[in-house]
Order: sequence, then structure tokens, then C-alpha cells
Amino acid sequence: MDKPFWSEGLHFSCQRCSGCCRHEPGVVRLSEADLERLLRWADCSREDFIDSYCRWVDRGDGTENLCLREKKNYDCILWDQSCIAYESRPFQCSSYPFWNSLLQDEDWWAANAADCPGVNRGALHGPEEIEALLERRRREPYIVREKTGR
Repeated sequence: MDKPFWSEGLHFSCQRCSGCCRHEPGVVRLSEADLERLLRWADCSREDFIDSYCRWVDRGDGTENLCLREKKNYDCILWDQSCIAYESRPFQCSSYPFWNSLLQDEDWWAANAADCPGVNRGALHGPEEIEALLERRRREPYIVREKTGR
């Protein structure tokens, strides 16, 4: 089996530009672990948090994912000069750019590098660390429900 292109590790250091949090449409899917962290951060009930901070996004297969809302300008609902829930932010946010979709091949990684000033810069993240992030994503699936038609 061929080694992944990242088998020697990849460089990434967040530049705190907030480019991945603002100005562009996006979807931040939540796992149960994410939701639990955010509930502690917000100090509110599950129902109140979902009503205030979340939306259900159609997956195109008759199901929906629980996701963070976006403001009208496409900023994340948790963004206000920076992430207001940074220490409790979803794993999708903290594991960026080490996502399956961006690690599938070198072309995808290079395309992301053009959009994110932290990609291919700074700290070297070894293959063990990258694989651990991918494994955690597998262990923490996103919240899914049958589409309600609302």
C-alpha cells in the first residue's frame, strides 16, 4: 500500500487570520462531544443552545447534520473579533486543516494552501499526530437526524 503524501508530516501553524471563520459560507458540523463542550461553555440547556446557536443542514440523503449557525455576513455565530468559545470550539475547527477531505491527495492540500496562510508554514505535524486527529474524527461522528421537512 502506498504511503499517504503526508507520511513525513505536514507544516501548519494557524496565523489567526480568521479566514476560515468569516466572510464565506461554510458548515461547522457538531459531534456529541462538541455539543457537550459548547453546552458547558454556554451554560444553557441542549434545547436552548440548539435553538440559539445551531441549524440543521441537509446532507442530500434524507438526513441532516447539526451545525453551527452563520450570521447574515457568513461569519460563524461564535465569531466576534475572535472565537468567543475558542477553548470549547468544535473539533472540526481545532483539527483544521487535518481533515480527510484535505488529506486525500497532494492536490487538495495544495489547493487549501492557496486559501490558508498557515498551510505549509510553521510547525511540523508528524504522521502520528495527523493519524490521531483522523482517528478522533472517526470516533466522534457528527450528529445526524432524519430530515424533518421543516
